[in-house]
Amino acid sequence: MHICCANCSLYPIKTLTEKGIFITGLWFNPNIHPYTEYSLRLDALRQLQGLWKLDVDYIDNYGLREFIKATNNGAEDRCSMCYAIRLDETAKRAKELAFDGFTTSLLVSPYQKHDVIIEAGRGMEKRHSVRFYYEDFRPGWKEGVRMSKELGLYRQKYCGCIYSEMERYAKKVKS
Repeated sequence: MHICCANCSLYPIKTLTEKGIFITGLWFNPNIHPYTEYSLRLDALRQLQGLWKLDVDYIDNYGLREFIKATNNGAEDRCSMCYAIRLDETAKRAKELAFDGFTTSLLVSPYQKHDVIIEAGRGMEKRHSVRFYYEDFRPGWKEGVRMSKELGLYRQKYCGCIYSEMERYAKKVKS
């Protein structure tokens, strides 16, 4: 399972584990900016890994330059490119490790472009010949928020990319 952050992974991990699905997490998020935010999210996942004894692989790459280039300097379809970058790596890893499938914790957030995530997942399923596991985890969003507060995990205030950070502050300036 691609893990975008510890908070978003809580409900999907709980749900999948309860269904008897074995999970290996993958941290690969070259989109997160600035580096301090990247580090806070990475540390929160390591904290959760310790608390819940999770199996997590890390591709620790603060790839801002590569992310900006891959998303065409903030083009309108940057979210689809961002999802594809991360799910491509997740599907590759799932295939290499002979897993039954892959998914992403992005599917829990009501703030993400759900249909675009599914499209990216299905595309990577075809590209890598490994099943994309789809489940709408959004009904568990509030439960995940509650759990993250109870665990004392760092809670971010935007999706993570430089563009969403810019939009977040631009809204405050207009208000």
